[in-house]
Amino acid sequence: MSKPEILTVPDVIYSTREGRALLADIYVPQDGVRQKPAIIWVHGGGWRFGDRKLSPHLARYYAERGFVMVSVDYRLSKQAVFPAALEDIKTAVRWLKSVAERYAVDPARIGLWGGSAGGHLAALCATSGPGSFEGPAEDGVRGFDSCVAAVVDCYGPTDFLQIDAHRDPEGKPSEDVESIQLPKGVLSAQADSLESAFVGAPIETVPEIVQAANPIAHIRRESVLPPFLIVHGRCDTAVPVHQSVILFEALKNVGNDATLLLVEGLGHSFTNRKSLDQRSFAYEQRDQSGTRRLQGQIFETIGNWFIDKLIMIEESE
Repeated sequence: MSKPEILTVPDVIYSTREGRALLADIYVPQDGVRQKPAIIWVHGGGWRFGDRKLSPHLARYYAERGFVMVSVDYRLSKQAVFPAALEDIKTAVRWLKSVAERYAVDPARIGLWGGSAGGHLAALCATSGPGSFEGPAEDGVRGFDSCVAAVVDCYGPTDFLQIDAHRDPEGKPSEDVESIQLPKGVLSAQADSLESAFVGAPIETVPEIVQAANPIAHIRRESVLPPFLIVHGRCDTAVPVHQSVILFEALKNVGNDATLLLVEGLGHSFTNRKSLDQRSFAYEQRDQSGTRRLQGQIFETIGNWFIDKLIMIEESE
């Protein structure tokens, strides 16, 4: 099957906050399908730096497989503290639903995917549920909720107060464009940490705010949550693997559809590597059926999971 042409629509304003335009880049496959699944990409950067360009090759990896890809900016911690970034991601979901027909999107099949801080925001958007942290009401998104149909969290923090206890003091940071900007030797509990900047105070001094910012804190047995794929490199020294393990366990314990991939040989920020699809990695997969040892290309594996949750489910109905 030939690959579809991809229409790229850059610099779309999806919201405005304090006079600042929040932008999105959109990649639409020209395949004749009127209602396509969509994936919103949320970039990393410790909530302090980065923008929508900090991403995998969204057109090549995913738009060519039939997904409308939307990469969004959000307010960084130096612009506004929590819950500003979360409000922006929820607004992006609601906005995409409001313009779904324009971009050939099926509003019932929107997924969220993020790496590092973006993975945290994607997970938190889902676990906190609709109706909270929605931000100021905007006419264009009234009547649309922030629910999503699937979430991929790549190495995102999930419980800020447990990070330091599981850090590897001997670990060497990755040398990618994102990781080299992360502060070296700074503990999460310190006043100048990325986590403290995100919530607006040293994390140990504002436990209620930190609790609200932790994705796992919102998971309840009565929660109605989308399926989760959680991916983490075993060599990650920026965000301990334990952060993904506890999110997986929390979701599994309430009966939610959750899969955890622990990848050998990968450190932090691997989603920013444009050539990751050219290598195969060994990984451990945990889900409700147990634990397996597998081998595969990580971007392809993520794409296949999204196909299963956003495309195959539609065809089976």
